[in-house]
Amino acid sequence: MKTKLKIVFILIFLLAPLLVRAEQIGQIVNFFVDPSYDLKGRSQITASLQKIGFRSYFYLDENWWSNLDKSQQNEVQKALSFLADEFDQKIYPTLTSTFGSEWRPGIDNDYSITILIHPMQKEAGGYFNSADEYPIIQAPKSNQREMVYLNAQHIEGPNIKSLLSHEFLHLIIFNQKERIYGIAEEIWLNEARAEYSPTLLGYDAEFEGSNLQNRVKDFLFNPSDSLTEWKNEKADYGVLNLFTQYLVDHYGIKILVDSLQSAKIGIPSLNYALEKNGFEKDFSQIFTDWTITVLVNDCSLNEKYCYQNENLKNLRISPQTNFLPLIGESSLALTDKTKNWAGNWYKFIGGQGTLNLEFSGDSRVTFKVPYLTRDISGQYSVNFFQLDKNQNGKISIPNFRKEITSLVIIPSIQSKISDFSKSEPSFSFFWKVSIVEKTKEEREAELIKKLLAQIEFLEKEIARLQAEIAAILTKKGTCTFFENNLYFGMMNNSEVRCLQEFLKSQGPEIYPESLVTGYFGPLTKAVVIKFQEKYKDEILTPLGLEKGTGYVGQMTRAKINELLGK
Repeated sequence: MKTKLKIVFILIFLLAPLLVRAEQIGQIVNFFVDPSYDLKGRSQITASLQKIGFRSYFYLDENWWSNLDKSQQNEVQKALSFLADEFDQKIYPTLTSTFGSEWRPGIDNDYSITILIHPMQKEAGGYFNSADEYPIIQAPKSNQREMVYLNAQHIEGPNIKSLLSHEFLHLIIFNQKERIYGIAEEIWLNEARAEYSPTLLGYDAEFEGSNLQNRVKDFLFNPSDSLTEWKNEKADYGVLNLFTQYLVDHYGIKILVDSLQSAKIGIPSLNYALEKNGFEKDFSQIFTDWTITVLVNDCSLNEKYCYQNENLKNLRISPQTNFLPLIGESSLALTDKTKNWAGNWYKFIGGQGTLNLEFSGDSRVTFKVPYLTRDISGQYSVNFFQLDKNQNGKISIPNFRKEITSLVIIPSIQSKISDFSKSEPSFSFFWKVSIVEKTKEEREAELIKKLLAQIEFLEKEIARLQAEIAAILTKKGTCTFFENNLYFGMMNNSEVRCLQEFLKSQGPEIYPESLVTGYFGPLTKAVVIKFQEKYKDEILTPLGLEKGTGYVGQMTRAKINELLGK
């Protein structure tokens, strides 16, 4: 019995902070609010406590709440009950077990989180104010509570759970980074972790109407927004969310957790977490892979060039497309600006021949420029510009349009790794693309081909002229009657020429080569033998011979003269 009582006392002691409530339903409290978020620009409002959860207080702007009719108030009460249960049973345990806890019991010595709901600007979902974690003596407008703020316009909307999880994670990050390590996280990475919380909790599984779908729309509207510059605009949330989805897809949630639970901030903290978890790639390489992924999103090209989240399988940006004339030589040029850690995508199509592209970036920063070619089968290939110290580089792609149908370059600056502000400087870069129908090497090869063709033509012309000269010389001699014996070895002989002319006249079956040179060589001898054997009954048989001899003697001359009509 004593043991049971002891257990009961221990449980009461442990749960006492959760069971004892210092605040009651209907209680009225004055709160400081951020006028840049408040719909009416107020800096202070009065709110009433309308719902108490196991781990939460839900306060509503009294002015907004009192203007609702009874039916509307009932609907809001239902939404609050649902949200309180969701916070207690899913949001709080999941996020704290993953990232660590908020400050407990905190500056207000209360284990419950205050959630203040008031009308805000249309685009706002909610916010977290770290000043609330400090005493008034340090922060005059501190509410001295662990608390977050939600937009009353979303209280009954489909994404209220996502908004609450996002803002609550900011509360956790404050404790894990600022209180434990005494350093403030860079805003972009702070927001990146918070942006992933709805996905971690499963709220983005149903894509239609989800926070993720909204972020995809924001990203596609302006994909070239800087990842690290924070202006608190839609584009900032879009690019952060889509990059973080990719990071966790391929490297795991531990990268976000370990980077949070370290004494480093920003990019160095992510590089620390990557190394700690055994990955060889750093932030720069992952960012570059991501810029390629949002263009192709194709695991068959490489497993690092795609999203694993099923809701992002079809995500692809539309690059800025540049058309080159389909015929003739042409060129295009562009000077543009960009900031650190911002992707830029330029696509080139059209033209025909060899595509040359020159890139030149501001030498004060470091550019990285991957480029992708796509062949006629639709297959991509990934390569990188080799830039010199002045950030200049050039590529050349032969057979453009015939074999390669498009080219995309993705320049980005990857120099700065810390101390990002809401207004980062821009740096210029320049590219020039040109199409030449033939390269210098191709033109030289074509010239050589033409010269060889001319040489071949001239050789034939020389042979023809030689033949004509030989014919003229033959006509000058006596080629109508053969009275001298002719034999192998005779050179530069006019009668041999006449013999060759005669044999030529007997057709290709006797003398296909048809050469008239005046030299009685092996070829002429072989032709004479053919002639003798053709008329062997008249030339060879009377001499008792079976085969030709190649010697033009009496019997052979007699047959030749006979055929000449002599």
